[in-house]
Amino acid sequence: MANKNIKEITIKIDGQEWEEALDKAFQKANQKAKIDGFRPGKAPKEIFLKKYGIESLFMDAAQNCVNEAYKKVLEENKDLEIVAQPSFEIKSINEKGIEFIFTLTLKPEVKLGKYKDLKVKKDKVEVTKEEIDRSIDELRHRFAENVNKEGPIENGDIAIIDFEGFKDGIAFEGGKAENYSLTIGSNTFIPGFEEGLIGLKKGDEKDLNLKFPEDYHSEELKGKEVVFKAKVKEVKKTVIPEINEDFFADLGMEGIVSKEALENQIKENLLARKEIEAENKYIDDLLEVAAKEVEIDIPDVMLDEELDRMIKQYEEHLKMQGLTLEQFYQFTNSDEKALKEQMKDEATKRITYRLMLEEIVKQENIKIEDKEAEEEASKLAEKYKMKKEEILNVFGGLEMIKYDLQMRKAIDILKG
Repeated sequence: MANKNIKEITIKIDGQEWEEALDKAFQKANQKAKIDGFRPGKAPKEIFLKKYGIESLFMDAAQNCVNEAYKKVLEENKDLEIVAQPSFEIKSINEKGIEFIFTLTLKPEVKLGKYKDLKVKKDKVEVTKEEIDRSIDELRHRFAENVNKEGPIENGDIAIIDFEGFKDGIAFEGGKAENYSLTIGSNTFIPGFEEGLIGLKKGDEKDLNLKFPEDYHSEELKGKEVVFKAKVKEVKKTVIPEINEDFFADLGMEGIVSKEALENQIKENLLARKEIEAENKYIDDLLEVAAKEVEIDIPDVMLDEELDRMIKQYEEHLKMQGLTLEQFYQFTNSDEKALKEQMKDEATKRITYRLMLEEIVKQENIKIEDKEAEEEASKLAEKYKMKKEEILNVFGGLEMIKYDLQMRKAIDILKG
């Protein structure tokens, strides 16, 4: 970490302020003190100090005034650009006062390289007939129905079965189910199981002589020969809807009453999505090219904070999938240190891009007036069907709306 990014500030608390902090610490400690002849909290201060010493109050007293000291640091250094939570340590402490040393991590110097006329091209966007047909096919499959079938099981059919597995004539744990819905060809079961059901009809029974794979997860079953007794309860086939009036009605898409109209709507949707993807890639390419010539000495503390943010974001992503971070570590045989190491390059890139754009804002003297930020907040509220106050709350206030607009204008400068 470069020393020029670090500033140490000494804050001293003494006099009446320190006496009050010590007294508050005494009141707390006295509640738990065991002193002969006195109930908890009732011992005089002189008696308490004689038994425990004034030094016993120092740490609680320090805790009582560290927040005030922190406020003083921020007030006295408003002009400094602090980029990470300040750390502190106690320089000295006695009955007369306490001295804190706060370590401030300052915004590093950013030396910009070339950031205009970057010769980065945006990808052209087009939608092919194959892509439209594939999207319509996906829609049809989404509205597919499973209907009962009288004939034999074929690949792609759904077999509703009862089954039980036996090894050496004895049923094994986890090898039994009733009314199990199995799609033939899905490779859900061990090799040979699904294939063995092909040709059977409703009511048929069959013994399937199979062998578990050598790499099967169960030690008891890997590589072992078994017999599955299976009974077919029902056979269903998947019926994919035709492109007709009923299908258009099921879709519920306004104005879509013909195949041509559906194709046009699908094309429009695909184009819109591809435009967004192309724009995001274009911005990423611009940032990558501009960042190659930027010189920044990123402080370790700043990198650590970014990694902590990314870990929290990843934890939220896992929660949406029904997983905890601890489960992820178990499944992947890793830990927080390994995950942070994996994320380190991305975290460095994010910080570099952010600091680079902030420096462009500074160099280009990009200012955002309150009126412009208020208008942007109103547009966002309308777009997301929210109240303006809610949007401001989500963004963290008008200043963050201004910051976001500055970043976007800096990116516009990269575009040229």
